[in-house]
Amino acid sequence: MEKGRSEILEEAFHKAKQHELKSGGCAQCTIAGIFETLGVKDEGVFKAATGLADGVGLTGDGHCGALSGGAMAISYFFGRPLTEFDDMMKQVRACLLAKKLHDQFVDEHGTCRCRDIQEKTFGRFFNLYDPKEMEASVKAGMPEKCSTLVGETARMAVAIILDERERLEKKTSKS
Repeated sequence: MEKGRSEILEEAFHKAKQHELKSGGCAQCTIAGIFETLGVKDEGVFKAATGLADGVGLTGDGHCGALSGGAMAISYFFGRPLTEFDDMMKQVRACLLAKKLHDQFVDEHGTCRCRDIQEKTFGRFFNLYDPKEMEASVKAGMPEKCSTLVGETARMAVAIILDERERLEKKTSKS
């Protein structure tokens, strides 16, 4: 029996959330949840997301790694291939879909910047390179809150992917 849309979205949420709780690395955990749910195995994309955790390199000074991972997954499905690299317009679809994810994320969280999300959620930013700060982040509930954000972002990205697949299928069937 084929899974329904809501089951697929919830699976992406739960897989991404559990990965974040167990392994950390918000961008990778988002990609893992999305890819596992949609049946994709791509070590290269997964590895490429490593340094995007916590606003790039655990600095907080960039957009949320979950958003980065979601945008990477969307681009995996709808991005410009190397064979069409010379055609600037071939990136537009992935950019529009990534913007859609960005806009939904910002509507939900008020910002896309990791440091700002931490300050809004915890009243401060945590330097995860400092063991005392890492301990403080755990006490403040960062693993639970960030894993939920990772799951929510994976869910949003999968919804965008499924919507675009459906739109393309309808377009193809009309041709």
